[in-house]
Amino acid sequence: MVNALLLALEIVFVAAVVAGVALWSVPAALILGGLLGVVVVERAQASRKGTT
Repeated sequence: MVNALLLALEIVFVAAVVAGVALWSVPAALILGGLLGVVVVERAQASRKGTT
């Protein structure tokens, strides 16, 4: 329950940051979104590797 709440809070925070950057510069927000996507994939792969 707590992990799901923290995940939801993290998603909301990241979305707010990307939206704030998009108000300043859309290309910068797209680059930031791409970088954050890479971080998410790396975290998912690392957690999967640790469980097997």
